[in-house]
Amino acid sequence: MAPGSISKAPVPETESFDAPAVKVPSSTSSDADADVSTLSPRVQALIHQFEHLPWFERTFGFKSPIVWFNVYIAVVEHLLAVYGVIVYAPKATWPSWIFYLVYYLFSELGVTAGVHRYWSHKSYKATLPFQIILMCFNCISMQNTIIEWSRDHRVHHKYTETDADPHNALRGFFFAHMGWLMMKKHPQVFIKGKNVDMSDLRNDPVASFQERYYLRLCLVFTMLVPILLPYLCWGEDLMVGFFVLFAFRYVATLHSTWLVNSAAHLWGGKPYDGHINPSDNMFVCVASIGEGWHNYHHTFPYDYATSEWGPSINMTTIILDLMATLGLVYERKQVSQEAINRVRRRLGDISSVATTNMLATN
Repeated sequence: MAPGSISKAPVPETESFDAPAVKVPSSTSSDADADVSTLSPRVQALIHQFEHLPWFERTFGFKSPIVWFNVYIAVVEHLLAVYGVIVYAPKATWPSWIFYLVYYLFSELGVTAGVHRYWSHKSYKATLPFQIILMCFNCISMQNTIIEWSRDHRVHHKYTETDADPHNALRGFFFAHMGWLMMKKHPQVFIKGKNVDMSDLRNDPVASFQERYYLRLCLVFTMLVPILLPYLCWGEDLMVGFFVLFAFRYVATLHSTWLVNSAAHLWGGKPYDGHINPSDNMFVCVASIGEGWHNYHHTFPYDYATSEWGPSINMTTIILDLMATLGLVYERKQVSQEAINRVRRRLGDISSVATTNMLATN
């Protein structure tokens, strides 16, 4: 297939790692309990911790053991971001705000075009130079390695809204948004996660390189570049670089990604499949540069555009289409309109269709 081409993918008949959401038994199912003795010592220890929660978690009704170190990190990074907005944002020069927007876009693309649409779903192919660019952008976002992020995401798609889902939205907005990162993962995430094939990414040279040097890469791209580059190029205050271009930008990027797991799983229209939680949410579309068409995405997860509407409210798709024109992206998978209409008639929430069409085309 020629570079820049789009392949019309049929609706899959069999389940794969990125197939539409599949309901599976929760942690109380017999298959989860019967094989405990065959599980790794790590998972057995985790099951024991869930069965014997510390007093704080028991007292306040938490379902999972809290990882207090992650709680402290979350508190500190948000305090730094808020302090930066109040004290140093007014002092930032206009070149720094342009840099902020560009670096924010790069960071978002590292998640949306990179670890999500390319590495997790394999919804298009990319040349090696563009893969390296996306890997560097992904380091700016600093949301775990490509391999770990993709593993969690593939498990999320295969076992959406069950205990095996790392950020199960049925446990509430806060848990799905950021609470899941402050608690130990449910044992079912590891048990069911063994059913997800990660061999492709384990053998991916770019993903493997990033995993090997992840902390050093993140130190450079997440912190040093936004602090030192503005200082060296146009004399920006180092404190502005640290508090605004690093801390505030980083936290803003985190929340834009987290909104896909929380808001887009709780509120919005369901024109493609009214039987699942993921929803099309316009606010999330804007905040996450195109990832808010979530009912579509969970119905057709292999579509590179994550939307029926192509570039509409979808900056990531615009960038991918531009890269295809330049020959850096090719074999973009896209669902045929006939397949979309067939699935929508069979599964869609009709009341959501008209509203979604109006917002997407205006």
